[in-house]
Amino acid sequence: MSTLNQIKQAVRSSALFLAVTLAVANPVAAQTTVAPGSLGPTLNKIAKAGALYAAHRESAIPFSYVASAQDNAAVYGYSWELCQRVAGAVSQRLGREIKVVPVTVSANSQIMMVKVGMADIECGATTNNVARQKQVAFSNTIYVAQVRAMVRKDSGIRRIADLADKRVVTTLGTTADRLIKQAALANNITMQYLMGRSHVESMGMLARGEADAYVGDDAIIAGERAQSSLGDQLVFLDEALATEPYGLMLPRDDPQFKKLVDDVIVGMMQSGEFARIYDKWFVNPIPPQGINLQMPMSDKLKAAIANPNDRPAN
Repeated sequence: MSTLNQIKQAVRSSALFLAVTLAVANPVAAQTTVAPGSLGPTLNKIAKAGALYAAHRESAIPFSYVASAQDNAAVYGYSWELCQRVAGAVSQRLGREIKVVPVTVSANSQIMMVKVGMADIECGATTNNVARQKQVAFSNTIYVAQVRAMVRKDSGIRRIADLADKRVVTTLGTTADRLIKQAALANNITMQYLMGRSHVESMGMLARGEADAYVGDDAIIAGERAQSSLGDQLVFLDEALATEPYGLMLPRDDPQFKKLVDDVIVGMMQSGEFARIYDKWFVNPIPPQGINLQMPMSDKLKAAIANPNDRPAN
């Protein structure tokens, strides 16, 4: 072998040794740079910014919430934790660490924030339905909610028909307003419709006696009840107005990003990590106050885990 060939061989061997060493020491850093064209618009945007902008709610316990108005940096919740797993997968896909930037949204603004690119993913309590899929996309189902009414135990209200001429509050931007109005028509009754700007405000109206019923998704209302001084004095009516799948909200028309998110969720479902995260937020004390929703996983969510899908509600 010529001296030149020996030098070339030594260089190749050294380069191979260095690559293997880097891969063992830092798997993310050692990944080959991904061609921009293969990423899709959202991952390209994240790569350029070095950050994933993750939308969250301030008071959607246990999905995403902050401890207090003065503690906006500390975001908690079930959906928020799932989004952290997605952020880890994004870092791995891009081959470098990506910063997660929290973006506060309301029920009324969340769709627009994702649609216009102010947020790359929404980590809240958002129903995946046909109408919303015209504006945004959704991950595979992460929760199956039932829309129900909560009333005071001593109110004498036992069923939806008993809400005739009663004051009913829903939260701005949720599907509950449409559903309770449909239920009123079906029961041939009239109600007085009130609107809270947030879940906290809606619960406050019920607790202060300004509303006779609070209609919304079961886990959200259960979270608000767990923080209320009324506690067990508040009860759900047995009737459910609808069953609605929740997903992480994503930008529309970006199959690469949706596949990455869905792969993360399905992987956790198959490994059992998804169920462990669920139990952490729904059947155990949660920060910062140690409240417990006491909501074991429903059969409908178990079915969604057994057969992952992103089917919307009507």
